[in-house]
Amino acid sequence: MGKKSAFVAIIGVPNVGKSSILNALIGQKVSIVSSKPQTTRTRIMGVLTKGETQLIFIDTPGAHEPKTRLGQYMEKSVRSSIASVDACLLLVAAGKNLKPAEVKLIKNLKSLKVPVILAINKIDLLKDKSVLMRQISEVSSMIDCVAVVPISAKTGDGLEDLLDELKKVAVCEGHFFPDDALTDQPESVLVAEIIREKILRVTREEVPHGVAVRVERMSEREEGHLMDIDATIYCEKATHKGILIGKHGDMLKEIGSQARVEIENFFDINVNLQIWVKVKEDWRNRAELLRNFGFDEKALDM
Repeated sequence: MGKKSAFVAIIGVPNVGKSSILNALIGQKVSIVSSKPQTTRTRIMGVLTKGETQLIFIDTPGAHEPKTRLGQYMEKSVRSSIASVDACLLLVAAGKNLKPAEVKLIKNLKSLKVPVILAINKIDLLKDKSVLMRQISEVSSMIDCVAVVPISAKTGDGLEDLLDELKKVAVCEGHFFPDDALTDQPESVLVAEIIREKILRVTREEVPHGVAVRVERMSEREEGHLMDIDATIYCEKATHKGILIGKHGDMLKEIGSQARVEIENFFDINVNLQIWVKVKEDWRNRAELLRNFGFDEKALDM
C-alpha cells in the first residue's frame, strides 16, 4: 500500500491536556506540561511513525481571548494550524460543560470541513461514566465527528483506540520526517521549554506567564561527554526577578537543578547549565522582543 502520513492538529481550550496527550502518543516528552493554563505558546510538532503510517501532531496553544500581543500570536497560531491539516483532534475534558471558547472553536472547525476526531480526556477522574453520553451528544449536535474516543492521558486508557482512528485519516503521500524523528523543534527550543516548565512548576502562582527563556549557547565539548548550556530567563518586573532568583539564589538553583536533570535525561549527556535572569518590561506586547524570543515573524505582523 505504500507509506502514508497525516498532519493532525491537537486543539482545545487551556488545561484540557493537549500537551499531555501529545507526549503520551509520542511516548516521549516533546511539549511542556503545567497545571497553569496557556502553557503552550507555539506550535510544537511531534512525530510518531508506526510501520507504514506517520502521524505528525501539532500541539496548538489553548484557544482563548487574547489580551496581549503574545496572546494574539497564540490565537493566530491556532487558526493557522487548523487551516492546513488532514484532521483535527478535538480535546475536551470529561464531565465538563462546553465553554464559550470551545463553542467558538467548534464552529470554526465546522466551517473548515476538516475531519474531526473527538477525544474526551481525563476519564480517570470520572466517577459516573454516564455523563460521557451527554458530552458526546452535546458536541455531536454541533459538528459531525468521524470518531469519538474517551481517553486518559494519565493512565493511557483509550490511547491505542485513538491511534487506530488517527491512522484512518492518513493518506498515501510518503513520510515527511525520518522514521526515528520525534519532533521538528530545534534542540535549543526544547531546552528553553524545559526550563520554562520548571519555572512554572517551582514558582507556582508567584510568577505569572510573563516569563520567556532564550538559550544563548549550546556547545558540546570534544571530550568528557559534556554539554555547556547558557540560558537567560526574561521577566516583566523587577519583583519577578527577585522571586525567580530567590533568597541566596535558592529559587534559581532549584529551577536549574530540575531543568538540568531533565535535559540530561532527554539528550543522554552530562550538562553544565548556567542560567541568568533579566527584566524586559511588557515584553509580551513588544513585537521586536517576541521575535528575539523565537516567535514567528509572519504571525506577529497583524
